[in-house]
Amino acid sequence: MVRTVNRAGGVAALVLAVLAAVLTVPAQAAVSAVQLYVAPWGRDSWPGTFRQPFATPGRAQREARGRGRAVVNLRGGTYALKAPLRLTGADSGVVYQAYGYGSSRAERVTLSGGRGVSGWRPDGRLKGVWRADVGALETRQLYVEGRRAERFAGGVGGKLTMTKTGYVTGSSAPLRWQRPGDVEFVYRSGYVEGRCGVAGVARAGRGAAITMDEPCWSLVRELYASDELLAAPVAVENSPGFRARPGNWYLDRSRPGRHALLYVPRAGEDMRRARVVAPVLESLVSGTGVRDVAFRGLTFAYATWLAPSSPAGFPAAWSMYLRPDGKLLTVPGAVSFRGVERVALTGNRFTHLGAQAVELRDSSGSSVVGNVISDTSDGGIALGVLPPEEKGVNRGNRVTDNWIHHTGREYHASSAIWDSATQETVLAHNQVNDVPYTGILSGPSEDLRGIMRGNRIVGNRVFATNRVLVDGGGIYLRGEQGRSFADGAVISRNAVTGSRYGIWNVGIYTDDSTNWVTVADNAVYDYVASIGGCSEEWGGRPVRNVRYRGNFWDDAVPDWVPRRPYPGAWPPANPANPEEGCGDPHDLTFTANTLLPPTAPGQACATDRRCTAVLTQAGPRPGWRRGLGLGARTGVR
Repeated sequence: MVRTVNRAGGVAALVLAVLAAVLTVPAQAAVSAVQLYVAPWGRDSWPGTFRQPFATPGRAQREARGRGRAVVNLRGGTYALKAPLRLTGADSGVVYQAYGYGSSRAERVTLSGGRGVSGWRPDGRLKGVWRADVGALETRQLYVEGRRAERFAGGVGGKLTMTKTGYVTGSSAPLRWQRPGDVEFVYRSGYVEGRCGVAGVARAGRGAAITMDEPCWSLVRELYASDELLAAPVAVENSPGFRARPGNWYLDRSRPGRHALLYVPRAGEDMRRARVVAPVLESLVSGTGVRDVAFRGLTFAYATWLAPSSPAGFPAAWSMYLRPDGKLLTVPGAVSFRGVERVALTGNRFTHLGAQAVELRDSSGSSVVGNVISDTSDGGIALGVLPPEEKGVNRGNRVTDNWIHHTGREYHASSAIWDSATQETVLAHNQVNDVPYTGILSGPSEDLRGIMRGNRIVGNRVFATNRVLVDGGGIYLRGEQGRSFADGAVISRNAVTGSRYGIWNVGIYTDDSTNWVTVADNAVYDYVASIGGCSEEWGGRPVRNVRYRGNFWDDAVPDWVPRRPYPGAWPPANPANPEEGCGDPHDLTFTANTLLPPTAPGQACATDRRCTAVLTQAGPRPGWRRGLGLGARTGVR
């Protein structure tokens, strides 16, 4: 990873101890299972039959508990959860599914952590702004007519100079911020992005002194180790005094327990009739110690995540954030499992979520198959050993035939799929597109060597990654992937194209310490760099033992990287400043690869039968595409 902040700083040392566990459908014999029913019009005092269904999933959970095998059939509608559905070992053997799942009569079911907001009226002081009273509601997201709203945003109005406690500026604009304690600064550079709140603003000469939240200010300075990054926030958000544009919102908490939402309608929105949802739950489903549990054909929607609003803020990179005790934590999933076997998430939709969608830790034999994940604030799926943990067993999980797109809407330093410290994991036939950073990330931290082996990344369709951040890729690997080629990672038959964003992103990125990887029969083009990575010889983390066989690529190399005698973009060492440089990769082999012309690689691929086959066969398979909302395969992109 070519750092734009110091490689020896906090991020490089901390950035990968991570992930969660995932995937496989338990073999439930539905014929012999107890059938329970839930409907929005039901009653929890009823017996849970087809004609007299329960009203809530929680009541069905209690009834199914200990039965061994049960199927909870949820009739169509939205279930506004008052608390997360929490599963334990006693809930093993239960399937939760939309009524009619698997047939043309499947009903649409949503498990929602949100609260509807009504009673909107024009604000008496702010032109064009509408207001609704919401009591003690706390949230970091708002959705109007199914669309994510953006917080009020403004600026400082002048140049910032850093101090031990924050900033000073010659501009008096911060003195006019309303409720400055709600304001957040957003920092971004390279592959990192974080947030820190403002504690207060005071007059300083003709300008202003801005005091940042503690411990956040100390944490971002420790993690990023870059005054240049912190001196220039890319956004300043969340004050009612900022200039509001259509689709902007703000939560007014000036009166404790009597909060109000402010919103500027978009064209065509009538706030007297608009459907407005504020997420309030931070988790929708969690499970610990369960086996043979499945969720099928459901929509999981409207969860928030409040940790970034705390005084510790969100000093973050790679879906991880630093806390005052020095530990890195992982951004949580709205649906999460820990210490589980054979959990299956099949044919679901995950959307309008304030953190990650799915989190799987210590999972074996589980599956995430045929799901759509979109509009998350952070990433899509995280599996394996996730910070702060440094050990765990994650074996034989599958993530296949999913469509993951438009994730990382708020926290951009996130990946669509993140797999770390797992064994025999299969990431296959997924489509990943339109994400702010990396598409598929696979790699343990420096402290987790010797764990990963036997993993396969096969037949995925990846495009339009790195839309916001750089120094990532379509498929990104880091760390020891095995002990030899026999049990190392295999990256095969993936189509990775169409992401010429920024100064540095790589189609198939083998970054520092990558070891024992086979890259075979892929189509990679229209990235800033097709293949390559940073071989950190100075830090004892070289790239080694990577073999490339039968691939199609345009071998793009950015102008600032000297081209080597062999394929790929491999930034050189920097003798004057070793920690900002890379070095030479070792033991690379190249066999029977095909060079596509750089001016029109897609057209050239379309004329080659083998290259075209890679593109047309990558991504979700025919049996899943229609249910995912994907049309027929379009081939070249």
